[in-house]
Amino acid sequence: MVKIIVDSTFDTASAVKERLLVAPLTLHFGEEAYIDGVTINHKMFYEKLIESEVLPTTSQATPAVFAEAFAKVAAGDSAVVLTVSSKLSGTYQSAVIAAQDFENIYVVDSDSVTIGAGVLAELALRLADSGMEARKIVETLEAEKKKIQIIAMVDTLEYLKKGGRISKAVAFAGSILNMKPVLSVVEGEIQVLGKARGSKQGNNLLVTEIEKVGGVDFEKPVLLGYTGLTDTLLQKYMEDSRALWASSKTELNTTAIGSVIGTHVGPGAIAAAFFKKENV
Repeated sequence: MVKIIVDSTFDTASAVKERLLVAPLTLHFGEEAYIDGVTINHKMFYEKLIESEVLPTTSQATPAVFAEAFAKVAAGDSAVVLTVSSKLSGTYQSAVIAAQDFENIYVVDSDSVTIGAGVLAELALRLADSGMEARKIVETLEAEKKKIQIIAMVDTLEYLKKGGRISKAVAFAGSILNMKPVLSVVEGEIQVLGKARGSKQGNNLLVTEIEKVGGVDFEKPVLLGYTGLTDTLLQKYMEDSRALWASSKTELNTTAIGSVIGTHVGPGAIAAAFFKKENV
């Protein structure tokens, strides 16, 4: 049997998450430390983020944390380990170090984050369910991860500025006239695709950017996500963009985006992650 192991930056639908082994990162609010997904949940995190004057920081999952997860893989089984992009965290390197002491453990850098990494994990589960052996799963994921797209609209660039992910000048430009920046994660790094005035134009820009990459491959996992305490903005987006998702053969999965990424984008963000269609 092939187990799928991820770190806690991966956001997936609850039915998927239940089947994954998770290696948690650590979240710090000043002097207070929390184990992501263990001693702090989504609701607690966003309440603290909104109320706190201190921007939280995150620490990568350590080799010891991964070793603990690897020890849960039964003798004779194997595991494929997926981590947040190595360009955003040292978590991948921690997994590689830990894997040296175990047999049949294979580590993959997702080159993505949050729901983008989540759809790759869901694909890994599908491949494992099909009976594919671990080495072949790794080969398949290495090819498929290049097709993953994350398109997101954030309510404010303030948190990305505070975290040093973008410049103050870019953040200021996005703050005027109720601008809603639309972002993507390209090769593990955040890029601003454009800015729209207000949520309605932002929703339209999200649809446009998804269409630009060639559309959604509905044969593979698709996931929509939101940050904050409510999914109201996401539900509005889904209603506004209903035609875009009409080809989906199953109900669209949605999820809250967790604390590690919520730290950097703040509340009020919505996002879509999918595999783009292959050129024919």
